[in-house]
Amino acid sequence: MVIVVCGVSGAGKTTVGKLLAEELRWEFYEADDFHPAANIQKMKAGVPLTDEDRQPWLKKLRQLIRRCLIAKQKAVLACSALKKAYRDQLRVSEEVKFVFLHGSRKRVSEQMSHRRGHFMNQALLDSQFKHLEEPRPSERALWVDLGRSPHQLVELIRMKLKL
Repeated sequence: MVIVVCGVSGAGKTTVGKLLAEELRWEFYEADDFHPAANIQKMKAGVPLTDEDRQPWLKKLRQLIRRCLIAKQKAVLACSALKKAYRDQLRVSEEVKFVFLHGSRKRVSEQMSHRRGHFMNQALLDSQFKHLEEPRPSERALWVDLGRSPHQLVELIRMKLKL
């Protein structure tokens, strides 16, 4: 199984994803580590990525998920997966589960203001919300509302996914 913790930048994907992986003793992967240098430079400069910019990145992530599933390696991937089309690319089988961290722009902005050392320019948050396509019921993503501690969010995820 691969769990993709998704949502806008600053929602807590990495924090929650790492904690979930630690508790389950699964591998953890950060999708940002798979971006080409040109994408990172654009985001640092406050320039939103285009769908074309994201394609090589999504291809690498899809390959990673496939490798994990073939090797029967359980993993958690922190990945924005803002659009349905992106999630569709990553959903290589029923063994890929999406957990959507849902929160208001105000809450996420507040969380982002406490981050240190991340390349994502906070000015891009508006762009993230503009391009966000929240998972539809047909996608069967688990929605988790922000407002709890990371430990509480992980416990909720474990309970809902029966992990």
